[in-house]
Amino acid sequence: MKNVLYGKCVKCGKTYEATPDLTTCECGGILDITYDYDYIKTQLTKEKLAARQERTMWRYRELLPIEETTEPTPLRVGWSPLYEEPRLAEKLGLKRLWVKDDGQNPTASLKDRASAMAVAKAREAGAKVIACSSTGNAASSLAGNAAAAGLKTYIFVPSRAPKGKVAQLMTFGATVISVQGSYEDTFELSKQAIDKWGWYNRNAAINPYLSEGKKTVSLEIMEQLNWEVPDYIAISVGDGCTIAGLWKGLKDLYAIGFIDKLPRLISAQAEGCCPLNRAIATGEDWYPMEENTLADSIAVGVPRNADKALMAIRESNGLVVNVSDEEIMAAQKLLGMTCGVFGEPAGVTGTAGVKKLCEQGVIGKNDTVVSVVTGNGLKDVANAIKACGEPISIPSNMDLLLKAFDEKGIDVEA
Repeated sequence: MKNVLYGKCVKCGKTYEATPDLTTCECGGILDITYDYDYIKTQLTKEKLAARQERTMWRYRELLPIEETTEPTPLRVGWSPLYEEPRLAEKLGLKRLWVKDDGQNPTASLKDRASAMAVAKAREAGAKVIACSSTGNAASSLAGNAAAAGLKTYIFVPSRAPKGKVAQLMTFGATVISVQGSYEDTFELSKQAIDKWGWYNRNAAINPYLSEGKKTVSLEIMEQLNWEVPDYIAISVGDGCTIAGLWKGLKDLYAIGFIDKLPRLISAQAEGCCPLNRAIATGEDWYPMEENTLADSIAVGVPRNADKALMAIRESNGLVVNVSDEEIMAAQKLLGMTCGVFGEPAGVTGTAGVKKLCEQGVIGKNDTVVSVVTGNGLKDVANAIKACGEPISIPSNMDLLLKAFDEKGIDVEA
């Protein structure tokens, strides 16, 4: 790879050749892929990018750690819509607000970006089997992307994973192991199995290439905004890989001169599981928390990508905000009613965080914000129904319809 220099440990600084099966440093630190920006500048311009017809994450090949001969993965991953939402911006008291709906990826979450990268690197490594642990979205995205590429998958999920996500896994033909325990228990079992059988490792805290796939969400945001940098980008945070990737993409664009400044990040976590935000707020080292939130995709009490995530928040002079499950579900309904975007609880946590920061006066009328919705609401319809309630159910009778409207205070003339 002419565009990649090496993988570098974020803890000790040791460098490694960027082989397809690269994992962690011998000191235990996570690696960061380091690029040759001078070379990339000779290969990629805004004009060249604008002329490309391909509308997937692979349109940014010069900024991705893949061989020139590596083919794009089969599913259409990336180039999800970025909607400007003036009505929601007005409700929140913001100057301008955009919503990036990454729930429109093939398996309905941002995690498709990481899994597509994992499949590409597994192909380069000549692997036939990929495995991972996941709270749900990474699992379904890996299973779907691997199935399309003809690769076998072994997926480890905690037993609390929503049925919709497990159904995806089974439909995609994955061998699914439902672990009776926490995400930490699930991760440890997957690690032991991967080590035993030598499967290609898709775990985000082990494989440094996955953040490189996730970073394409920020590359798209900036291109879709015509390289005009917003004041803030908000995203939900679990194990830390996504916010780390988001920041890496922004730094890449800054390094090659595509943007002239960097936005501040907003790290949104659930109150019931916020070890990374707590570390930022207190200035102390992070330590484990219970996984006490309905936002299952970010219910990670032992974040495996803590170093990169904390670095991203601090380097961006970012904000941290914790939201209750009630605030998350209120944001889900608000997004639906004002934007027509249906996000799962973890997917809308970034928007819930933006709403709370606006209410607190931390961000406001002169600020521009992008909020990333990381997963589709159809993955967890049970909680959506709890938040929004059941529909009106009556026989086919006009008098009963009028009575139901009256009881619910519905004014059809309004």
